Amino acid sequence: MDLKTIIREEIVWYAGSGRGGNLRLFPLLDDEHKTYAVVSIDHPDPTGSGLVVMARLYGNQIVIEDDNTDRPLYESLLQRGIPRSQIVLAYAGEPIPDAAQFTLEP
Repeated sequence: MDLKTIIREEIVWYAGSGRGGNLRLFPLLDDEHKTYAVVSIDHPDPTGSGLVVMARLYGNQIVIEDDNTDRPLYESLLQRGIPRSQIVLAYAGEPIPDAAQFTLEP
């Protein structure tokens, strides 16, 4: 299974696992820019929103930009067989290797 499929499946899982309370979770799946996230929106009064988790693909690396979960995304990826060497925790200050060659177009 390729990295894109795995990260998409995990993001969809996170979006579906947190229902209840006053929040609704929505997956954001952008294959063109290789960016995947889950956002939360207050419900039923949509006065606020927040980023739950966000990851991007840079070549053969999964870069986790943000993770505000109680089940870290990198742990889920390790369980799916992704080597730790292919996971970058940018939110924890880990550098993104060769990021300049993987720039996003507007």
